[in-house]
Amino acid sequence: MAKEDYKGIWIFAEQEFGVLHPTVFELIAKSKELQKFSGEKISAVLLGNNVASLADTLFEYGADEVILAESEALAQYSARPYQAALTQLVEKHKPSILIYGATALGRDLAPRLMISLKTGLTADAINLGFDEDGMFYQTTPAYGGKILAQITIPECRPQMATVHAGICEPLAPVKGAKGILSVENIEVEADADYEVIERKPIENLGRQLTDEKVVIAGGRGIKVQEDLAMLEELAELLDGQVASSRPLVDNGWLPHEKQLGQSGITVKPDLIFNIAISGSVQYLLGMQNSKCIVAINQSEDAPIFDYAHYGIVSDYKKFLPAFIAELRTRKS
Repeated sequence: MAKEDYKGIWIFAEQEFGVLHPTVFELIAKSKELQKFSGEKISAVLLGNNVASLADTLFEYGADEVILAESEALAQYSARPYQAALTQLVEKHKPSILIYGATALGRDLAPRLMISLKTGLTADAINLGFDEDGMFYQTTPAYGGKILAQITIPECRPQMATVHAGICEPLAPVKGAKGILSVENIEVEADADYEVIERKPIENLGRQLTDEKVVIAGGRGIKVQEDLAMLEELAELLDGQVASSRPLVDNGWLPHEKQLGQSGITVKPDLIFNIAISGSVQYLLGMQNSKCIVAINQSEDAPIFDYAHYGIVSDYKKFLPAFIAELRTRKS
């Protein structure tokens, strides 16, 4: 079929054990922006078993249609059954665009669909849009974040991308909103070579970094692990948590759960201190929507200053002790 015969914006509505992943609501909001240009229907594709009740939530967050396919083989994520189910749906309905969250599941499933459908895929896109020629593009960092590449899939359909979390705020849900529910009968079997032996919930790790109002983040410019004690002290005074850019995690000084950025997590605190962080594109993705951004860096040319509301050109080893002392004085 000609590419002109492919219509519609599809969102993979990732869910696990009956709970929709938060990125789904961000993708719907982003699709609403795309819809203003293309006028195409937004469909959320929901795979699972006994998950029909989630359709109401998807409608409330802005989906025009929910395409529901249920099977015992889809009760929990398994790569081959999910690949087979989604491939059947795409080949039947022929959407023009199909986007996934850049989650562990999305990053596993999307490349499989790329092979099944013989189309293209952009990984970890940080923006989606249409150019002046009406071509759908996906923006992603390249060459270590030194440039932003706009990628297009001119001929093959559907045009696919996994999308980084945090690029769009979810829309406020409209309680009672309705749309089209399309129930699909699909042929899919469980993967005989794959079996879940045991499932354990993640232990309670206490306060989650993504929920913090104050974040103290350190970067490559921190050369010794002992200096993290200053960040911890500042976080304690401001009732926040310490985070970092990738180098400190690579050094083994902080766990991956503390890493901000494209390969880490996204936070949106009221206040974030960026200490000895230069401000690569990949890092900025993890914190650029913070309400108040403070940067402390001894290089006045550091890119982070272009995004900071307040900038301090200083060696953190000189600034932080004085700043912490002043905070303690004011608290006493």
